[in-house]
Amino acid sequence: MDTSRDAAVQAVAVLEEPTRRRLYEYVVAHAEPVSRDDAASALGIPRTTAAFHLDRLTDEGLLETCYERRTGRTGPGAGRPAKLYHRSDREIEISLPERQYAVAGRLLAAAIQDAETTGLSPREAANRRAHDYGETLARTAAAPTGDAADPDDAAGSAGVGDRWGVLVRVLEGSGFEPRVEADGIALANCPFRRLAKEHPALVCGMNLHLVAGLLTGLDSPLQAELAPTPGHCCVRISRGGLRSDD
Repeated sequence: MDTSRDAAVQAVAVLEEPTRRRLYEYVVAHAEPVSRDDAASALGIPRTTAAFHLDRLTDEGLLETCYERRTGRTGPGAGRPAKLYHRSDREIEISLPERQYAVAGRLLAAAIQDAETTGLSPREAANRRAHDYGETLARTAAAPTGDAADPDDAAGSAGVGDRWGVLVRVLEGSGFEPRVEADGIALANCPFRRLAKEHPALVCGMNLHLVAGLLTGLDSPLQAELAPTPGHCCVRISRGGLRSDD
């Protein structure tokens, strides 16, 4: 799940400025890259103003640039290539509370492919994919920094207290809004809420296996269990008799 939420919010926030938003809409409405002169003329603003806002949109990853000679000439005397702007390939999703429907879509699409090739039922395939995804998230988050980091060694390299902290951070980054309580961790938000309301057995099972995968990836003794509670995720993490640093 995407951990660059702050960057996404910042990127969208730059569109609050009316001229910048109009420039963005002008650029993305064209199939071909546009120049500063094109944009300034279309919006009736100074070229320097257009350049400032277009470059800001580029800095935030909403636009990308390329260079091209518009005269059609090449070689000496052809002039400098013009700086052109076009929509970037970056995709930005922001929802409040946080939802992760793109993640659900990827897991379910992969599960359908698995079911067609392995003989598993679609639900079994979805649960397996969710578990593997959760385990990968945890091992990646716990891995030591540096090029030599091996995700397979991540859980062993983290202390008991570190694993608890990593678990909470991954849950936060995944949109679950963890609330640490005396007997475990409640998940105050379901990142797949709309899907869960329409297909509770499928999505709650997928959530359960995703969270269980997180615990597996961290070699944690905690347990994931179904515990539907109004306004919460259907999954809860149980500590049992363990201390909070376990």
